[in-house]
Amino acid sequence: MNHAPTPGALHAPTRLRAFAALPFLLALALHLTVLAVSGDRLPDPLATHFAPDGRADGWTGPTAFALISAGLLVGLGTGWTLLVRRAALWGAWLTAGATGALLALLVRDNLDATDPAQVVSPLANLTIAAGAGGIAALVGWALTRLVPPQDAPRETPDRQGETLPLGPSEVAGWSRVAGSRPMGVTGAVLVAAAPVALLLTPWPVGLALAAGGVLVLGTARVRVTVDRRGLTLRPALAPWPRVRVPLDEVTGASAREIDALAEFGGWGYRVRAHRTGMVMRSGEGLVVRREGGREFAVTVSDARTAAALLNTLAERRGRV
Repeated sequence: MNHAPTPGALHAPTRLRAFAALPFLLALALHLTVLAVSGDRLPDPLATHFAPDGRADGWTGPTAFALISAGLLVGLGTGWTLLVRRAALWGAWLTAGATGALLALLVRDNLDATDPAQVVSPLANLTIAAGAGGIAALVGWALTRLVPPQDAPRETPDRQGETLPLGPSEVAGWSRVAGSRPMGVTGAVLVAAAPVALLLTPWPVGLALAAGGVLVLGTARVRVTVDRRGLTLRPALAPWPRVRVPLDEVTGASAREIDALAEFGGWGYRVRAHRTGMVMRSGEGLVVRREGGREFAVTVSDARTAAALLNTLAERRGRV
């Protein structure tokens, strides 16, 4: 019997995204207000990058700084708003709180400076920003209680045991490309934030954002292949890294609907108890049962054909 969703559950995604966007809007409004009020007390250019000893070694004009810093908050806010889930709402608030605090402290360090080259940003700023982020995270955690959990996904029966009619000497293979919009957005936000971070924070932060963005973008589209070797996954535009389930470890395969958030907690390469998966989106997926009872899942179109072929090839090896 189907039940109509409760009003709270119906509006839960909208409320969750609003709560995720809120801290970034607040941080942006506060930051722009501080810049407007302090404009005549700031040097031109501002010291915006600092060496490990805290001394300025990079500078940016006031207008460029305002645009870049606002773009950073907007970019981070957009990413969190699109990808947030209920259990991670606190992370959006932590990110907004820490980023907003760092920007505010940077403006404070530049106030009334007659020589931007002499501006110093103490290491304690990082501790203050972490504290501000922690306080904001507590607010986000408290707001989680105002977001009703979404209804659990309906169970969809597996299409188990299906095979393809191949002759003893026939050879077949199957391949599809699976893409993830959430991962693409995340990677793009990280890459876009990297040059801003290089400008405003110590260089390892920007380097880490760039490396993370490239890694996420590189795995946002994967090629899924079923052949005599088993199941193989690799980035669509590169031969490495690869994930493979050898044919002699396959005890069965099926196709079913997969909910990325409810079952795996997000997108990308996910590890859960008794199952692992490359989750690109919610929807049709290939689920492979391995020796020992563990499962490997990948969300990909035409999963039914892939499962049937994998069952046929495994049957030939006497595994199914």
